[in-house]
Amino acid sequence: MAQLSHLRLDRPFPGVALLTLDNPDQRNAMSAAMTGAWVEAIDELAADRSVRAVVVTGSGSAFCSGGDTAWIAGEPDASVDELRTRMLAFYRSWLSIRRLEVPTIAALNGPAVGAGLCLALACDLRYAAAGARLGVPFVRLGMHPGMAGTHLLPEVVGPAHARDLMLTGRMVETDEALRMGLVSAVHEPEGFLEEVLATARSIAETAPIASRLTKLALADGGHADLEAALQWEAMAQPITLATEDLQEGIRAKDERRRPVFQGR
Repeated sequence: MAQLSHLRLDRPFPGVALLTLDNPDQRNAMSAAMTGAWVEAIDELAADRSVRAVVVTGSGSAFCSGGDTAWIAGEPDASVDELRTRMLAFYRSWLSIRRLEVPTIAALNGPAVGAGLCLALACDLRYAAAGARLGVPFVRLGMHPGMAGTHLLPEVVGPAHARDLMLTGRMVETDEALRMGLVSAVHEPEGFLEEVLATARSIAETAPIASRLTKLALADGGHADLEAALQWEAMAQPITLATEDLQEGIRAKDERRRPVFQGR
């Protein structure tokens, strides 16, 4: 892959990809260059069958300050329809991470604000460094929330917390974010990324077919009802029972060793 603008793609462990938003001077604001690089990187990861987990983090002191305000307000004379077309393309570019069938993790090394928090919400799991502040202060800037925030935030924290955060536009500290389920865990800043990458590595060591199917089962809040869940599981579980990985998992359990899954 050619050099990415405002973005780094690394492979710290077998099966683990690390995407780092890399525009620290602007607190990793989502510039046009970064947006294009993001789509390019996601396309590469989607086509790479060796990838089993993806971590997203930020360089410097912030995770992501959201959309570049100079870009957001850069066309004051544009029509509503022109702005709608532009914003849909922006949303879909960043939400392309939802296309990945492998588990995705947001490592919130610092503040995650507005569309930056929506990016984290689009991931399957979120971990925060102590001291990070999180929020969706769209209304405080005079704008409606975007990037599927009105869908993603209630899915993660429930409708009551989502109304609180979106209607007040307030920021929350990591202890409150943990209590409301906005993040799964909080780690100390020292060694934070190593902690998250260790979790990603443990996910990458699970059976990839089972992992992908489980992620699909849980997408968008899971199944509509019990019967839908049973019908999916009655199809998906036999798929995994027919894999070599299932036999390896059973052997490893009996032999009291770590399984080595091949994805077949």
